[in-house]
Amino acid sequence: MRTVAIAFVIGISVATSAREVAPTLGCGCIEGEQVPTSQAAPAFDMLDGNGVRAHDPAMAKEGRTYYMFCTGPGISFRTSTDRTKWSMPIRVFDKPLPWTTEQIKGFRDFYWAPDVSYFNHKWHLYYAVSTFGKNRSAIGLATNVALDPKSHDYKWIDEGPAFQSYPTDSYNAIDPNIAFDEKGQPWLSFGSFWSGLKILRIDPLTGKPEHPNEKPIAIAGRPSPGAVEAPFIIRHGRYFYLFASYDFCCRGVNSTYNVKVGRSEQIAGPYLDRDGKSLLNDGGTPVLSTTGRWHGPGGNSVLRDGHTDLVIYHAYDAKQNGAPMLRIDPIKWDRQGWPIVLMSNP
Repeated sequence: MRTVAIAFVIGISVATSAREVAPTLGCGCIEGEQVPTSQAAPAFDMLDGNGVRAHDPAMAKEGRTYYMFCTGPGISFRTSTDRTKWSMPIRVFDKPLPWTTEQIKGFRDFYWAPDVSYFNHKWHLYYAVSTFGKNRSAIGLATNVALDPKSHDYKWIDEGPAFQSYPTDSYNAIDPNIAFDEKGQPWLSFGSFWSGLKILRIDPLTGKPEHPNEKPIAIAGRPSPGAVEAPFIIRHGRYFYLFASYDFCCRGVNSTYNVKVGRSEQIAGPYLDRDGKSLLNDGGTPVLSTTGRWHGPGGNSVLRDGHTDLVIYHAYDAKQNGAPMLRIDPIKWDRQGWPIVLMSNP
């Protein structure tokens, strides 16, 4: 699933989808703000100072450098060598991709919930293209052989849409996540509201569905009006663990977002929580919830950094008027193999 030299993540709509956020919530950038497109500015944000604004963060590591991607205009990312000091944001795309505005009516240059993974000798950046409250959506794909903007090999290539949903579908093609089964086969999980979370096999050569006409497999769902979205799957021991965000985000300190988990011996499920309840039937063991200063945690990804598993997520800071901030906490695994997260600086 990961090489020794490169640790990486694979990083989470009826009414207002919890992961569909207003333009002011993107990766530390505000809509209309000038964002560098080629190199990072020398200024840094400190996590233990004012913090780093981020929504739906996903993190990868190439060499000794961490790369944090998140929702925002052009898909912004920041770099760090210690996960504390972060560069100013850099855009992946300096203008809207033509296919996005042509196929998804009403879409503006604001991409949701990016996910980054490494397979077939290159990086794969998946992202969501959609509009509020509609499931005419697409999961796009861009590839690159390097993440470092200073590398001679650095160049993001637009691969177009990888998977799409239409008004006639019972699901919404947003919040992508790539995970690998025990044989190294990539799978794409996705979903938000509607009938819940789905998964399908990916062709490792193209990064797109292996069988485009096959119906996605359901892996989690809740009765209406319950909300579940932003799947993220990792393997630990003999199990695959499905993390998902429940309830509602994007409401500042009034956000009810929280993260729950289920596990399965097969990547396509069935996923059960600690009590044996299926995630297809509103199951889920709590992992992250509102604690003190930090409200509505969710939109998470997981980074395996050496021997440490880190959960990367956003939460709304009560000390900063509910601003969405980047959070990074270690995952501990109990004797029964369930993840435990102790939120730092509560």
